Amino acid sequence: MAIIDIDKDLCTGCGECIDACPFEALELIDDIAVVNEACTLCGACEEVCPVEAITVPEVEQADDARTAEAHGVWVYAEQRAGAMPEVVAELLGQGRRLADELEVELGAVLLGHNLDGQPEELFALGADVVYVADDERLADFNDDIYTEVMGRLIQEHQPEVLLAGATSLGRSLIPRVATAVASGLTADCTGLAIDPEKRLLLQTRPAFGGNIMATIICPSARPQMATVRPRVMKQGERQEGRSGQLIKVELAPDDKSATRVLEVVQTLDEQVNLTGAEVIVTGGRGLGGPEGFDLVRQLATALGGVVGATRGTVDAEWIGHAHQVGQTGRTVSPKLYVALGVSGAVQHLVGMQSSDNIVAVNSDPNAPIFSVAHYGIVGDLFEVVPVMLDRLQQLRGQQG
Repeated sequence: MAIIDIDKDLCTGCGECIDACPFEALELIDDIAVVNEACTLCGACEEVCPVEAITVPEVEQADDARTAEAHGVWVYAEQRAGAMPEVVAELLGQGRRLADELEVELGAVLLGHNLDGQPEELFALGADVVYVADDERLADFNDDIYTEVMGRLIQEHQPEVLLAGATSLGRSLIPRVATAVASGLTADCTGLAIDPEKRLLLQTRPAFGGNIMATIICPSARPQMATVRPRVMKQGERQEGRSGQLIKVELAPDDKSATRVLEVVQTLDEQVNLTGAEVIVTGGRGLGGPEGFDLVRQLATALGGVVGATRGTVDAEWIGHAHQVGQTGRTVSPKLYVALGVSGAVQHLVGMQSSDNIVAVNSDPNAPIFSVAHYGIVGDLFEVVPVMLDRLQQLRGQQG
């Protein structure tokens, strides 16, 4: 295994490399920097060393025969009980753009049972080829058998890119598929692009607590795999009546799962439906306590929206995790986003700044939330929101 080289004669023990290392892979022993097994060869230490005592070796990527043979962009068309989440349309829109840039076909993989009508919808959303495995053994989502079928399809057809939604289902399935086909995976992407010269998928996601945006590549193994957060990409143009190639996938007689689904229960997370909401009213630490969410709920009800929350309020147990918006919660892009007492930490902004209209109420005029808000009100939310509610009631009375 390659390791960084530290010239002991040059090293002064200043410690700048230790502060710069994001993986705590360096330490000082006898006033000399020493590397440990946590090193990833990222190069951060080499860049900051003031005496050029550190050299990071270049690591050559092993050739993978699949790289040359791989062809096509695939989207995993997640569905539950015959209903596809919006992220599938978003992925097909983005997949169409990537496939056109690579000059390849766009494929969609559909697994389940009683899937009549769904392949046609995938064609209308931009797919050129739809691989359909319709079998009663796939009626309920199950990691074991879904991974088996997906892995076999990938090995047979060898796509160069595979995209899936960063939903609870996608986050469960796709890492197992990546392991099964010995490829890499970038999770929770917020941006995708193509390096046309090298045919590499440029996968962008928040890193180091959301403080930077990292672009990740997979130079050798195929397919290049990424899960994408819902509501961060625009849906493609739907073309009614568009057709393509339908490939039916048959399961082997011995395909089965080691586990069995006994019952599917709708969770609170699904009932809240933050990702599909057109209006979200979010409360932050400025609410002062769990009782502050009563005011948030009142405004959300008056606007016909749902209640959102910041990580701080969820960690304080003022409200459930199902309401959390941000890097470790839900990514949303409603028509109207109202932030009450939300300071605007970068982890939160990542999850909501693509909203069409953002209204922020905060007593701190320097709060970061105002940097992304379209309309900002500096004031006490407990004074401002009641005025909003009264005005909404007046407007409804005038309309009535």
